[in-house]
Amino acid sequence: MTYSIRLPDEIEKRLDDLSLQTGRSKSFYVKEAILEHLSNIEDVYLAEKRLGDIYAGRTKTVPLQEVMKKYGLDS
Repeated sequence: MTYSIRLPDEIEKRLDDLSLQTGRSKSFYVKEAILEHLSNIEDVYLAEKRLGDIYAGRTKTVPLQEVMKKYGLDS
């Protein structure tokens, strides 16, 4: 899939410089940056959703001691 985005001049310059210095395309580095940070963004989104569900009473929390006991970590 192809995307079109507008980047600030400073970011474009940095991509140009990196591309020239390494011989890789700017697209390569844009893709790398997205892949690197997508997991973090997903984690934050899912954590915020889970917290909202807890506050709204749609899901319950589990005490740490219970989790530790379940996985044999209580000593």
